[in-house]
Amino acid sequence: MSGEFNENNYSSKMDKSILSFKKDISTLRTGRANTNMLDTIKVDVYGQLMPIEQLATISVPEARLISIQVWDKANISLIESAIQKSDLGINPQTDGQILRLRIPDLTEDRRKELIKILKSMGEKGKVAIRNIRREANEDLKKKLKDKLISEDQNKNFEKTIQKLTDNNIENIEKILSNKEKEISQI
Repeated sequence: MSGEFNENNYSSKMDKSILSFKKDISTLRTGRANTNMLDTIKVDVYGQLMPIEQLATISVPEARLISIQVWDKANISLIESAIQKSDLGINPQTDGQILRLRIPDLTEDRRKELIKILKSMGEKGKVAIRNIRREANEDLKKKLKDKLISEDQNKNFEKTIQKLTDNNIENIEKILSNKEKEISQI
């Protein structure tokens, strides 16, 4: 029956939220070179904002170095400027068509700042999961009111959705904890 409640829809939405959260925190600098650090930087070229990966080849030849091989010489200064304006706090070194980003050691203050940003991202991730739970519960109430599901089914589905929510929030906590350890490492 088409009016049947499907918790898999909400489970999949929660999974997508977790993936989005992981992608967001992968852009945080941890002291090791990571190409994801550049994902949030957009360069104003050809009359639009473009990610660096669409203008150059990005690689990590060493643990503390990101190499950006720019395809079009005209874009070198634009990419360099976009990196300098970003919140990475790194000045690129230009060598022909190659930009090199040396990842310096994190200072204690910067580590604390990154952990605050990380916790804020974690809270947003948890809020997204809770919003999906709220959406599922509203759907359940509507189906119960329209007599598409029974009281017992409603209770069972509510428990299932709550369990999904708890598991996903616990997952976010684990991811946060691991990333915090990564940032705190010297």
